Amino acid sequence: MGVFNLKAEATATAATTERGLKDGLMQAAVYRGHQTVKVEPTPIPQIGPGELLVRVEACGICHTDLKKIAYDLLPPPRIYGHETAGVVVEAGPGAEGFRPGDRVALFHHIPCRNCFYCRHRLYAQCEVYKRVGITAGFEPAGGGFAQYVRVMDWIVRGGVVRIPPRVSFDRACFVEPVNTCLKAVVKSEIQAGETVAVLGQGPIGLLFTMLLARRGPVVFATDVLEPRRHLARKLGASQAFDPTGNEAAEWILAATEGRGADAVFVAAAGPGVVEQAMRLSRPGARILLFAQTSAREKVELDGAGICAQERTVLGCYSADIDLQQESAGLVFDGDLPVEDLISHRLPLDQIHAGIRMATHPDGHSLKIIVHP
Repeated sequence: MGVFNLKAEATATAATTERGLKDGLMQAAVYRGHQTVKVEPTPIPQIGPGELLVRVEACGICHTDLKKIAYDLLPPPRIYGHETAGVVVEAGPGAEGFRPGDRVALFHHIPCRNCFYCRHRLYAQCEVYKRVGITAGFEPAGGGFAQYVRVMDWIVRGGVVRIPPRVSFDRACFVEPVNTCLKAVVKSEIQAGETVAVLGQGPIGLLFTMLLARRGPVVFATDVLEPRRHLARKLGASQAFDPTGNEAAEWILAATEGRGADAVFVAAAGPGVVEQAMRLSRPGARILLFAQTSAREKVELDGAGICAQERTVLGCYSADIDLQQESAGLVFDGDLPVEDLISHRLPLDQIHAGIRMATHPDGHSLKIIVHP
């Protein structure tokens, strides 16, 4: 991701946006291949029976989508964006329980609940789950970087969450990422009194820090950016360190009688970060990989460090439908101060700037929300 140079074009203006909607067109940030995203007029999606048309009010920029653009992982054209909150403007026949004006947060993946993987709660491996059920046009890819999205029928039945009146759309678009992080915390079976390290304090790493702190372990965090380390301490980390030094290892060893961390969450994808997780952990520890989502990201580990020292390496990806209500409750009830993570709110025609800031963060950029 460090060598990613986004090419972007923004052609929308307030005047063209208003005129486009009258002509059955909307503005969307369309991935055109070769790391190129263009904001351009696109037909407003047409819905069918059991489906919803939702006006997007807020969509978070997620690194999963940035990798797809940076590495050209999927063929164009596509409209990305999946941390989406908005308002229902049309409900197709059979879209029970929803009507125009409903405020909703969206999950773009929902499992079948009946297959082998669903029976084993490995929902992200379900073939139905792997089908993206929300589109703003072209091959379904989430669509939140557009003014309107079409929500398909199986998503309407299980992946649309009502937003309470008092909750902002900016807060509501955290429901999906909070779910993914909560899934990892549950999977790792973190217990009160354990020592846990979270490597990386971007938006996902900070969500981990918040969620873990609620469960009672001692949390140590690392990040190269001091403002993120400061925020990590504010949000529940006992200490936060620059990973380029030895301070994290020294503190963790001192806190654990020389053993190392009981669990390490890898919320960053830089070179050597998984190897660092091994070094910070004790024999028998759990190491949770969360940011390693591309096949291009290779990890080379000491086999004896896993086998002879009995570490468990866990992978965790995407959301868990069984945690949908709990994750929504954490966001809607204010138990997690997720709005503290928002550094920028940008209109759609400035998405290229948002992508650059998210891809090359500095001390002033964190979670970036797009307002189509």
